[in-house]
Amino acid sequence: MKSSISYKSIYNSTYDYSNTERTLSGRFLQKSHALLEDNLPVEDKLDHILEVGSGTGNHFSFLNQDYSTYTMTDGSDEMLEIARHKYKKEATAGKIIFEHQDATSLTYPNDKFDRLIGTHVLEHLNNPVSVLTEWNRVVRPGGVISIVLPCDPGLLWRFGCHLGPRQNAKKLGYDYDFMIASEHINSIFNLVILLRHYFEIIVEKWYPLGLALPDVNLFYICHIRVGPDQLAN
Repeated sequence: MKSSISYKSIYNSTYDYSNTERTLSGRFLQKSHALLEDNLPVEDKLDHILEVGSGTGNHFSFLNQDYSTYTMTDGSDEMLEIARHKYKKEATAGKIIFEHQDATSLTYPNDKFDRLIGTHVLEHLNNPVSVLTEWNRVVRPGGVISIVLPCDPGLLWRFGCHLGPRQNAKKLGYDYDFMIASEHINSIFNLVILLRHYFEIIVEKWYPLGLALPDVNLFYICHIRVGPDQLAN
């Protein structure tokens, strides 16, 4: 029996390559990060930002808002070490804090942050309603939760997998279909229903076609206004 641990190790070590401009899929993934920031609504200052499941810190390079502190968290020390190396200057200046955190059970007090960013994270986590409750807890009322999700298992997403990601993964030494089956445990269809039910979504975008249909898009992007009565029903 093949070990899932070996696949995960290879995936972690090649994450930056798989998610940069060197591949077609990487360019689309980068676009999803850029769109999240481009569509950030005009707000009061969102000084204190928490990113959950940051991986190697790809999203930070697209940030286009002022901030006082940016707390970058992930459950993988290997990923965080890569991020520390990439952003030494910002870390030395105290602008980025790196912390090992479980995105499903954060150690922070209530209302600590003004904004929480979760890009390509929620599809990986068990019990998404519980996870969203936890994310909502650490963001102050009136703050923002910013989310990017892949439109998996939509038709366009599945078609796109044949245009590069599967073959690129094979070259890097891991089974793409196995990794997706293991990691993407929540479908876009269910997650969007949950988000719309529990939250006030102030910005919602579908990429690339813009129609509110998971089957004809690659990514779903939303910004949520945090309020005290959310997730009550």
